[in-house]
Formats: sequence, structure tokens, C-alpha cells
Amino acid sequence: MSIVGEPELDRSDRNRSDWELDGWDEVAEVPAVEPLRRQTRIVKWAVWLSMVLVIVLVLVAGYVGWWYTGKVQPSNGDVRSVPFTVLETDDVDSIAARLEEGGFVEDESVFTWYVEQKGGLEITPGFYQLPLNDHMGNVLARLRTPPDQTYQRITFPEGFTIEQMGQRLEETMPRLSAEAFVEAANDPFAPARYRGPGQRSLEGLLFPDTYQISNADNEAQVVERMISIMERVASQEDLDEQAEALGRTPYEILVIASMIEKEAKLDEDRAKIARVIYNRLFLGMNLQIDAAVRYGAPDPDMPFPQMRQIPGPYNTYLNAGLPVTPIANPGRASIRAALNPAPNPPPGDPICQVLDDPTQGCAYLFYVLASPDGGHAFAVTGEQHQENVNAAAAAGLLD
Repeated sequence: MSIVGEPELDRSDRNRSDWELDGWDEVAEVPAVEPLRRQTRIVKWAVWLSMVLVIVLVLVAGYVGWWYTGKVQPSNGDVRSVPFTVLETDDVDSIAARLEEGGFVEDESVFTWYVEQKGGLEITPGFYQLPLNDHMGNVLARLRTPPDQTYQRITFPEGFTIEQMGQRLEETMPRLSAEAFVEAANDPFAPARYRGPGQRSLEGLLFPDTYQISNADNEAQVVERMISIMERVASQEDLDEQAEALGRTPYEILVIASMIEKEAKLDEDRAKIARVIYNRLFLGMNLQIDAAVRYGAPDPDMPFPQMRQIPGPYNTYLNAGLPVTPIANPGRASIRAALNPAPNPPPGDPICQVLDDPTQGCAYLFYVLASPDGGHAFAVTGEQHQENVNAAAAAGLLD
């Protein structure tokens, strides 16, 4: 219906004239809001995941720290100190493995890492007293302390008897007794693989060497260590098998080695003296070893011509065969010589020319001191030997 007097307007014109636009009529379109919401959710998830990750890392770090602390500082309160040996062949890894095995540390790999972090370890072979279940720092501190600061180094020379070893021990460490050492070395129940049948004495079974002895060691422990080292050397020298090849027991080899030790002054004479002993045993001749006679003499100050007239188990002038026990504690060189005697001289050797027919056999049977440095002259006949004896006497080399 139209109004009189007013021109009729087009519908679109009326709508346009009745609606006036303002700033709110051009608001951003609604679809633009959705991307903002997605971005907000992503940020929230990222923050949440970051917080979770931080919490996990804190928990893991806490667990690792707790685990590491438990390895470095065990909770066990037993921190007794016990002996631990560092060998010449050891490195940090081998030490760490034995420390874990012995209960000194909780974990060998942690100890190895700990040592690296603390500046490493300069390894010094020897005997240590290490705490059980203690802080790794304390164990490392003990290993960094040279053994000679807590241990007394004592050398027992090759050829020492049990009595001489006991005296050396007491002289160096007065708190230890020579008498107690000898008693321990004559204990019939002390475990010793090479003990002679029915023998109480461990003479010949104690390896002469340089030992580090702690203030915690007693005489019996020193003896046990010497036995252990002798058995290790015997194994290295293949004592059992080579003794059998020579038709002797391991104990008899040690008896022979002890006589070589006391008689030989120079290494080059050891194997020849061994050959003399084997030749005489084979022929049934008395060994006539002066050192054995002196070992069994009731009075060491007695003149030797009188000494060798006294019957006894060590008088190799009066008795055939070997003495009943070793007469000293032999070193490696003498054990090796007893297992590897020198060959007899070949027929063309000048020493054999005194024989009517050297091709029928030329064997070392005698020896005597021949030079101030301890060298010996060897002979294949009694006459040749007597000439050597006369020369030694003229040179003032004989008692």
C-alpha cells in the first residue's frame, strides 16, 4: 500500500535507507576464530608435555643419583679392613673386577668411572689393607698410598734356611718372632703341596723373595705366603711333569735344587752341578756335598774334616742318595737347573782327554771352587779333580 504524496521507493532502497551501517557491521568473519583455538590447544599441550618431561627427567636424575650414591657409598656399616694384593700385571680394570669380587666395592664399572673422574690411579704392586663396603673414595685413597708406607719390605735371599728367614724377619720387624716363624714352618698341618712324605719341616718349600709384610700379618701368614709363591713358581717351571721325566718326585727335585743353591755361586755353574749330582746318583756314588754336611752338623763351628766324620741324615760323605730334606730354600734359577741339568761334555772336550777312551763315556763327576768370584772347576776323574783341589788350596780358596 503506498502513501499519498510520497514517491514509491524500491524495496531495496527502503531497506538501505532504513538500515544505517556502523562499525559493528564489519566485524571479522566468524571462521577466523577457529585457528586461534587450535593454536592455543597446541601451546597448552606443549607446555604440559614439557612439564611431564621435566618431571620424568628429575625423577630419573634422582634415581640415578640415588643408585650412584648407593654404589659409591654402600649402606652396609661393616667397614673392616682386609688384605688385598695388587699384582704387577694389574690395571685399573682388573683391580676393579677383583675389588667387586672381594666385596670392597659395589660395582666395578662404577669404580672404574669413579677413578677416571678423580684423576686416575697410579698402580703400585704390593699388599694393601682395604676397607670392606666403604666409600669408594676411601678405597681409592688406600690404593693411592704406596704399600711401603704401611708395609715393611723384607728380602729373604736365595739359599736362606728356615732359621735364617726367621732371624731376618725378627731383625726387620721386631714385633715378629724368629721362634714363632720357625714353629710355623715346622707345622705338620700347614697346607703345602710339595711336602715330603712324613716330613714336618717346610725347609725348601718357602720361596726366597722380597715380601711386603704388614703390621697385621703374623708369622704363620708369612709362611703361608711363601709356600704359595713357591707353588706358583713350581707351576711356572713345570715341576711336576719335568720331575717325572727325570724319574724323581717334585720333593726330590727341591732337595737337589737346595744343594745347587748352596753350592753354586755363579749362574753358569748351576746346571753343571746339577749334572754332577744326577751322574753320581745314577752311578751310586755318594754325593759328597759339603753344604749338606754343614747343614746337618751339630756344631757349625766344628772343623769340616771332623764334621764329615759324624754320622747323620745329611752326611752325604757317609750316606748314599739324597739328604732327607732340602738343606735351604732354593730360588727359581736353582729349581730350573735341577730340572734342566747340563749335558755331559762331548768326547772331544779337553776335559775328557784324560780318559783312555773318551768315546766310552765322559761325565761330570767332581767340582771344586776355582776362583775368587765363586766359579768352579769340573772334572771327570778323581785324579783330575785332585789336581783342581790342589790348585784351589794353593790359591787359598778352600777352608
